[in-house]
Amino acid sequence: MEEPSVSPHRVTHLLQQWSHGDDAALAELTPLIYEELRRLAHHYMEGQRPNHTLQTTALVNEAYLRLADQTNPNWQSRAHFFAVAARAMRQILVSYARSQRSQKRGGGALMVKLDEVAIFSPEESKEVIDLHEALERLAALDSRKAQVVELKYFGGLNYDEMAEVFKISPVTVRRDWEFAKLWLYTELHSVD
Repeated sequence: MEEPSVSPHRVTHLLQQWSHGDDAALAELTPLIYEELRRLAHHYMEGQRPNHTLQTTALVNEAYLRLADQTNPNWQSRAHFFAVAARAMRQILVSYARSQRSQKRGGGALMVKLDEVAIFSPEESKEVIDLHEALERLAALDSRKAQVVELKYFGGLNYDEMAEVFKISPVTVRRDWEFAKLWLYTELHSVD
């Protein structure tokens, strides 16, 4: 993830003020985190196929609505907030992929409200669901390694930011990432 345009300390300070009920902090924070969320979603979307039609804006808007709708947020830091944002984006993508597969089999209405043009191809839906299921299996073995993948892949966080979230060293995060990458590669390619 590229460097934020606003001081991470300023974002953390505003998040903490918002956690304590300061609506003015939320008003100041909104444009700052929205731009960061756009960068995060764009980072994720860059890894997709060139013909992928999911709109970054739709993903950001849905994630922002989920995050801003928190009744009693307790944000510890900027890194913590974006870790939660990464999880929200992953859940949105998985829910959307599942709804697309359900509709293909004659299912009902969409469960996730994204732009009408924000659609997955059947192959992309399967890939998102396969990755999600593999991450769930990894989480059963080692939840931190699964969370590292989520933060890096879906959140675009760097090793230092992830180390801050987990309160461990960046070297340990890097080792977790390397292990998880190899494990997921093996897991996803043994399905074929």
